[in-house]
Amino acid sequence: MNNGKPNWWSRPSSTPEAARIPDEADGDFPLPAPQSTPNQEPPAPAAPEAVESEPLAAEPAAAEAGPAGEPQAPAVNMTKSAPAPATVPAPEPAAVPQAEPATAPASAAALQAEPAPVLVGAEGHAPARQPLHAPDEYRTPPYGEPGPWAPAPPVQRPAASVPPQAHPHPHPQTHVQPQPQVVAAAPWVQYDPWGAPGAAPAPAPAKKSRKGLALAGALVFALVTGVIGGGIGAYVERNGGLTTVELPQAEAGDTGRAPDSVAGIAASALPGVVTLHVRGNGSSGTGTGFVLDDKGHILTNNHVVDGAASSGDISVTFSSGETARAKLIGKDTGYDLAVVQVTGVSGLKALPLGNSDNVRVGDPVVAIGAPFDLSNTVTSGIISAKERPITAGGEKGDGSDISYVDALQTDAPINPGNSGGPLLDSKARVVGINSAIRAAGGGSGDGEGGASQPGSIGLGFAIPINQGKRVAEELINTGKATHPVIGVSLDMQFNGDGARVGEKGKDGSASVTAGGPAAKAGLRPGDVITRVDGQRVHNGEELIVKIRAHRPGDKLELTLSRDGKELTKTLTLGSSQGT
Repeated sequence: MNNGKPNWWSRPSSTPEAARIPDEADGDFPLPAPQSTPNQEPPAPAAPEAVESEPLAAEPAAAEAGPAGEPQAPAVNMTKSAPAPATVPAPEPAAVPQAEPATAPASAAALQAEPAPVLVGAEGHAPARQPLHAPDEYRTPPYGEPGPWAPAPPVQRPAASVPPQAHPHPHPQTHVQPQPQVVAAAPWVQYDPWGAPGAAPAPAPAKKSRKGLALAGALVFALVTGVIGGGIGAYVERNGGLTTVELPQAEAGDTGRAPDSVAGIAASALPGVVTLHVRGNGSSGTGTGFVLDDKGHILTNNHVVDGAASSGDISVTFSSGETARAKLIGKDTGYDLAVVQVTGVSGLKALPLGNSDNVRVGDPVVAIGAPFDLSNTVTSGIISAKERPITAGGEKGDGSDISYVDALQTDAPINPGNSGGPLLDSKARVVGINSAIRAAGGGSGDGEGGASQPGSIGLGFAIPINQGKRVAEELINTGKATHPVIGVSLDMQFNGDGARVGEKGKDGSASVTAGGPAAKAGLRPGDVITRVDGQRVHNGEELIVKIRAHRPGDKLELTLSRDGKELTKTLTLGSSQGT
């Protein structure tokens, strides 16, 4: 013991520290001879060197039992030696247990017989193996690791070759103890007790995570299947499936229809319906007409062709698509009817005319026209009412363009462009001329001065064909139409029930025309006419409509009120020239 702690804690140190190790006299630090390890050749003997006069004494020590009862190697006490080359320990240092201090010097022969430390010169020998630990200046070994002089574990595999390292030659000095070479370990290198000293352990190969690979594979699989599934879904959605779809369909059959059906009526009447395009007075319009005879006479509304009265630019398009020029034959604003004629056209089909007096409310009807310039449009409905007194026109303000119609009402859809087209019964016969509609905004459409919201709301009106036939014949024959009259001026401002005969005419003349039909029947100013042929009359417009529904020369029975008394008068209708 020195300095109050066991000497086996001490580690090799530098030369100044080695000089403090006690020599043979102290008997505290004997150096045992190295032992050979299994599978290792004994070190080669050192080359003979010159030795100083002082002999190198070695004393064999008695073998002592070790911890396991095995004999210990004899200890050798080095006293003094001559300067020699650097000391290189054997490749595998043997375990050196501490021995008892020698008691007597041994002879030179005994020294030769005992194994001694190998002092290797600088020439001809391989470099020595390095100790496992670097010097610790605090003399504190790492706990749990072998001490500096503990036996090295047996070699289980060939040691890696260590490149030779240069060692400086030591200066000659006395009492030099052999020191093992120290190799500084690289910082943060893991200690490998089975590896070759000085060789850094090979880094362990990084292990690939199987979970990570499985997750990556699952993601790739999901992506691929998603793309494939999306493509298949898009194809199925666009094409209706992966296979060709054939839908069931009825076989071709008879295309004929009953003559009294809508299809049968349309098939029969369409060849005789035409579309009119009119330009004039800086405006243009579209309407409908139908063929009256094989001479090319076509009947339509006056408000359809009124713009072409001066220019005469009228074109007619037939249902087959053929187009022809037309000229105005005659027109009448009071009836809102006009006749045009095309020439040089063959194969014309005239529509048959029915009798509007035979029509009853609820009878099915079909309307054909070109609403909003959509030619050959077919709609159907019923007769909603008869003898609807309506007035149309009035744009001029003087009343000269006002039409008075005792109309047929229908719910067959009629829109702007249907004007002048035929209203057909179940036998494809014309019973009316579509002329006006009632719009949702409260105004009128087509012949009623326009509408705030033009369009069909199921209130369409047609001029009865009986009236249209008479006017068309007069226009074709004379170019003018006659109006039936009774020869009175009506008070249009009267708010009572009925039509009141005015006190004076417009120009201040008498309200009852002298020698006229009314004067002959005994009518007076102030009389209120309440009925015509037994039909109720509520105002002056209705009286005009009822009179215009007849021909000149027809006899009418009038019921009137005078001074609170009801009277009945019979008169024969006169005639006036229309405009």
